Amino acid sequence: MIEDRIRAHALVAECMVVGDGRPFVGALITIDEEFLGRWCADHGKPAGSTAASLCEDPDLLAAIQAAVDDGNAAVSKAESVRKFRILSSQFTEESGHLTPSLKLKRNVVAKDYAHEVEAIYAK
Repeated sequence: MIEDRIRAHALVAECMVVGDGRPFVGALITIDEEFLGRWCADHGKPAGSTAASLCEDPDLLAAIQAAVDDGNAAVSKAESVRKFRILSSQFTEESGHLTPSLKLKRNVVAKDYAHEVEAIYAK
């Protein structure tokens, strides 16, 4: 349920919650590249900016945090996302991260982005 609520934000393409056996819930988030151009224009970011070039941008982080906060409103504190990582690329069928019906292949995403998951829990 929380993934769907976070994904409902215009900037979010995909969201995968992680945290089995971890001290808290985290999330991997991809940015909707089509909406990103409009968002950049509205927020004074350079034309042609990408998720990769903006993954540490405070305005983008704040916008994604708002999406996460909305998702967290639907779940208990224990189930809420405490940290997230914005990924620089999309989950696609071609990359092997989505099925033909556009469902996440969680095991493939977890394997391919293991370093990003570890970064959520570092420190």
